[in-house]
Amino acid sequence: MISFEDLGAGRPFLLLHGGGGPGTVAGFARLLAAHGRVIAPVHPGFNGTERADGLVTMRGLADLYLGLLEELDLRDVVVVGNSMGGWIGAEMAAADTGRISGLVLVNSVGLDVPGEPVADIFPLSPVELAKLSFHDPARFALDPATLPEAQRVVMAANRAALVVYGAAGMTDPTLRDRLSDIAVPTVVLWGESDEVVTPAYGREFAAAVPGASFRLLPATGHVPQVETPELLLAAVLDFVGQTAQ
Repeated sequence: MISFEDLGAGRPFLLLHGGGGPGTVAGFARLLAAHGRVIAPVHPGFNGTERADGLVTMRGLADLYLGLLEELDLRDVVVVGNSMGGWIGAEMAAADTGRISGLVLVNSVGLDVPGEPVADIFPLSPVELAKLSFHDPARFALDPATLPEAQRVVMAANRAALVVYGAAGMTDPTLRDRLSDIAVPTVVLWGESDEVVTPAYGREFAAAVPGASFRLLPATGHVPQVETPELLLAAVLDFVGQTAQ
């Protein structure tokens, strides 16, 4: 069973969170819900949810969410994914069942780009990770020692889930070939200050998707939905206006 929020009404969005967990998209989901119906799932294993033993890859998550779109009978769906959520969204669009009409990749990982590796975040402390993830890390760095025990438990569970899905690395050398199968309008949005995956990496990602456009978000790092949500919202709505059916 998939745990998800269902907010708003209108054209549907599937909002896929990154490795920081569903809390990183919660506020943005509410902003976006003023402009359509937002389905925001929790990747199994995150926030203490159950994960089937065989569910260990982004492609597995993509298949799971394609099934969710079918179960909810959603069509004309715009998939919006950040970081690992972008990778999942790209896998979904590459295996499109006709329900997806647009793809927004936000600082996505997954692509193998020579000379532009995805940063190895697993050994990093929260402060070190914030330095790579934010334009203004002082505003967002967390000291786990200052957090309530319940929140520390959730953070640990999320990290453990990310380790499972990223066990083979946060890239897949076979992804590039599948990206060439994406046939829906796609925009790649990137924080200019991202040091987890650089803007050069983002441009390469956009170049690998037929017809995709690339847009840089100023004064923004790896998680625009947290750092500059209004800027991200404007970019998403601009894309949606261009792709309205």
